Amino acid sequence: MTTLDLVMALVVGGLFAAGFYLLLDRSLMRVLLGVIVLGHAANLLLLLTGGPPGMPPVVAEGDDTERYADPLPQAMALTAIVITFGITTLLLALVHRAWQLDGHDEVRDDVEDRRIGTVEDREESGPPLPTDRDHEPGGGSGR
Repeated sequence: MTTLDLVMALVVGGLFAAGFYLLLDRSLMRVLLGVIVLGHAANLLLLLTGGPPGMPPVVAEGDDTERYADPLPQAMALTAIVITFGITTLLLALVHRAWQLDGHDEVRDDVEDRRIGTVEDREESGPPLPTDRDHEPGGGSGR
């Protein structure tokens, strides 16, 4: 492994780490930037798997195949660029719409998830709390 390979591996790892860190934020704009950084990291990883830089991606008959780069990762990188562009435009439209509706791009807590989580915590900690059916006439039997 050469020094260039090690440096590029560290760059790809750093881009993936930064992209995932940005994805975990509550701001939709940072999520969008995280998707963009992850797309660039994936493209760089695909291009690094194609072989040494500067080598032609063509193999002629009888030539030594060690001197050539693999063309498949280059084609996959082009496809990944198009997919990342499409996802970026979709997320940008969602961020813009959220900004128009709410005036900010923060993701709110889901009240239903919080309610279900507290019910599960109560079930683990002790007897269930009384429900609305317990306060109905007839003891909640439904008759």
